[in-house]
Amino acid sequence: MKTITQPKQTFYGYQERDIKIIFDEMERGKTGKLLYQLPTGGGKTVVFSEIARRFMEQFGKKTIILTHRRELCTQTSATLKKLGIKNQIISSTSGNFKPGCDCYVAMVETLRNRIKSKKIKTNDVGLVIVDEAHHNSFRKLMSSFKKAFVIGVTATPFSSDISKPMNKHYKSLVTGENIAELIAQGFLAKPQSYVYEVELNSLKTGIHGDYTVSSSNELYSSPPMLELLLKAYRENSTGKKTLIFNNGIATSQKVYEIFTEAGIAIKHLDNKTSDEERREILKWFKKTKDAVLTSVSILTTGFDEPSVQNVILNRATTSITLYHQMVGRGSRRLPSKKTFTITDLGNNIQRFGLWEEPVDWKYVFERPEEFAKQLHYQSNGGSAVQAHALSAELRAKFPNTLEMTFDVEDHYQEALDTDKKPKTVIQQSIRQQAKMCMDNAETLTQAIALAEALQPEIDWRVKQYVKCMDNASKNYKSWLMEDYQNRLKGLIIKLYPKLHSA
Repeated sequence: MKTITQPKQTFYGYQERDIKIIFDEMERGKTGKLLYQLPTGGGKTVVFSEIARRFMEQFGKKTIILTHRRELCTQTSATLKKLGIKNQIISSTSGNFKPGCDCYVAMVETLRNRIKSKKIKTNDVGLVIVDEAHHNSFRKLMSSFKKAFVIGVTATPFSSDISKPMNKHYKSLVTGENIAELIAQGFLAKPQSYVYEVELNSLKTGIHGDYTVSSSNELYSSPPMLELLLKAYRENSTGKKTLIFNNGIATSQKVYEIFTEAGIAIKHLDNKTSDEERREILKWFKKTKDAVLTSVSILTTGFDEPSVQNVILNRATTSITLYHQMVGRGSRRLPSKKTFTITDLGNNIQRFGLWEEPVDWKYVFERPEEFAKQLHYQSNGGSAVQAHALSAELRAKFPNTLEMTFDVEDHYQEALDTDKKPKTVIQQSIRQQAKMCMDNAETLTQAIALAEALQPEIDWRVKQYVKCMDNASKNYKSWLMEDYQNRLKGLIIKLYPKLHSA
């Protein structure tokens, strides 16, 4: 095989055990879908890279590794190279399958587009590895690899959307070493947790069950909460390299302001930070001993800085995946770092238990709905997002359309996960509603009238989009509502004649 250029390396005992179990599963049958769980810091990338190496060596078929972020593509490719595996990244600027290379790393949307345009043929792909498999964006690609063995890899085998449980797409679960054992064996740092109980009654839940950005901003940007955060930092974290996780940009910016005023070295990072500025901030954070970095969940995946000594959860979440990802950023072990601290300002430890406590992941995988109820995944009361529904009168105007809804929050998160610009959400929404209008009209005039009838739904979608953006102004929202309707009508005028002349 041209792909394999160097001998295999030595693995830890638990890694070798897991590799053998998974490989035994593959040898039993040519196709199948298996989910592999290993905690953050346990070496998931190393494990699945070695599985890919052995698979290609034994079966002589191509392997594709799917990720949802550019950083993960680069990191995965680098790990593969360390193991002597020649590989190519399939990106928006790179090529397709090439002679002499059997291993590829790709982002979901990029690969999907290549398959749709028939630039990549999937028949000779024998193994598909899905990193961060709890994300739902990967599922749209699985039908393209019906003959391949699929391995999903995650630290938390619990879907980000309870309506799409993982056991519907994966047939079995292999669990790796738990966090407590990895700590005991010296692979992960030991945590010390500090809990500050917070009244969370003002928080509201969104469409997928987690707390909304707007209600989180209102609570965590308040003077009492900012004072509590500063107090907690001074009590547990002074002089330690610290990550602060927030649920909203407005909160993170307030944290930056109050820490700066207190004379504490701090930087702010969010998904709107330019690539160049992000690199500079992370470089500063790496070399500054007592640096504090406040962010908005952007560092939960694709970020590895072992020198982090303290993690502050300046937010509440109902997502066990997010909880483990945030805390895991501080768990890397170094010769000079055997412990780290967790400061919880969102009752998360009360909700999920101590991070290091073992979780029965087989139960979570097999009975996700029961597990979700235990976590109070769907909060009582809910929010306006949950209560939104189209009126019967409006639905009646679109008899030829089966699906009229559009999950703005879900599309927005997918755009962030796949490194797309947020404005693509509005573009997708406009295209969907333009099709609705044209499918239910006999004339262009009727199609335009239907677009005008959609104004209440348009207003709702724009409001949800602006909430996702976090700090957009009221003037921007008003402009966007007007612009949306104009663009919707413009698209209908452009496409209707072509559609009905065909």
